[in-house]
Amino acid sequence: MRMIKLPRRFVSKYPHKFAKGKGRFLCGQRILPPQITGKESTADLIDNAFLAYNAARLQEACRLFVENMLQKDVTVGMSLAGALTPAGIGTAAVVPLIKAGFVDWIVSTGANLYHDLHHAMNLPLWRGSPFVHDLELRKLGVVRIYDILLDYNDVLMRTDDVLRKILSQPEFQKEMGTAELHHRLGRYCAEFEKQTHGREVSVLAAAYRAGVPCFTSSPGDSTIGMNIAGLELKGNRLRINPGLDVNESTSIVLGAQLKGEKTGALMIGGGSPKNFLLQTEPQIQEVLRIKESGHDYFLQFTDARPDTGGLSGATPHEAVSWGKVNPNKLPRAIVCYVDSTVALPLLTHYALARHKPRKPKRLFEKLPALMARLKKEFFRHNR
Repeated sequence: MRMIKLPRRFVSKYPHKFAKGKGRFLCGQRILPPQITGKESTADLIDNAFLAYNAARLQEACRLFVENMLQKDVTVGMSLAGALTPAGIGTAAVVPLIKAGFVDWIVSTGANLYHDLHHAMNLPLWRGSPFVHDLELRKLGVVRIYDILLDYNDVLMRTDDVLRKILSQPEFQKEMGTAELHHRLGRYCAEFEKQTHGREVSVLAAAYRAGVPCFTSSPGDSTIGMNIAGLELKGNRLRINPGLDVNESTSIVLGAQLKGEKTGALMIGGGSPKNFLLQTEPQIQEVLRIKESGHDYFLQFTDARPDTGGLSGATPHEAVSWGKVNPNKLPRAIVCYVDSTVALPLLTHYALARHKPRKPKRLFEKLPALMARLKKEFFRHNR
């Protein structure tokens, strides 16, 4: 075989002589990754092999979270949608993020927090198959969440029984927001962990220990809300005030901004929790009439599309028009179109591998002071 010698420009360090302006585009990381050996860490794999398409967006998401959102002066809000806690994502990923001080406040579906109770009470959920016969499952008393299986009587009904006993305690016989509701539930979950596991498995318990406020944007839309409604028929005096949730969550964001700090939105999935997290900015600007420019960091994992309405109004560029995102920070806004059950464990691993723990902000304990500041600013701007 006759060997062909490459031109000198092919083997030089800089093989291309850039035309005017071309260098602005041909200046990123070169796509020539090392071969995967099986010996590299997950964080190194993400940095070195996730170079294009949604893999690259995931790498960018991980780096944005670690290099920008986890700075000391950033308050990080996380939204959780989709059945994540039944899949173990709460125990595997959310609890470690809370423990490391990487999440300062949370907005979740009520369903995620209800199913979190199963883990705290040591009531098992099992891996199964999405291809089983649901009529047979119904006859046998087995409930299916895609490929997750649980016992109707031994898990759901037992959880409801314990939950109703908790909600009937004197400390719950008043009006409150969901942050206080979940903080009080978290104290019980922390005790249940000690009784059954001896280890930390519950999101609510972790949030209680770290002083992380947990809001639910639709408090009636879960089995927790259903049990509250059922107990109301019996004279229980627990009342959830959604207005408190709107103002308390807004006070967290405004409080950070008034201190000259930054805010970031980490959205796992979409739905109501995502909107509730982002609407803190329109609440500040549109309703409270306080001049502000929007969240500094925007990071979302989703499989929705804007053109069908599933993501409309909430892509970073659209969110700018609502005042939800600071337009000057759009380069630091990332939407990663990937399954949350894949992305969140990887993000958690990367963050724990690349960043030391942060001191918890313990925002739940600061809510009274934050609310007082919110009221003061409201009246100052609305005389």
